[in-house]
Amino acid sequence: MAEIIEAHAGTMVDNDNGKRRRLVEFKVGCRYGKFGKTKAYELIAHERIRAYKMGGKTLIDLDSVDEYHASLPRVEARAS
Repeated sequence: MAEIIEAHAGTMVDNDNGKRRRLVEFKVGCRYGKFGKTKAYELIAHERIRAYKMGGKTLIDLDSVDEYHASLPRVEARAS
């Protein structure tokens, strides 16, 4: 599945530092991040993931989704 999403990812150059961004349409970004549209809009509002507008489309930055997943707390096993 990740290969399919990567194939659909467009790239855009960030003018601030020349780094390329992996941008996908909103629906594809939600599938990649394994969250629904409501959660996606919440994460965007709280600046946990980055999104951009291109015309009428919202594009999600897959690198920001990876960063969000990496920031999630680890589940600790309970002592028995």
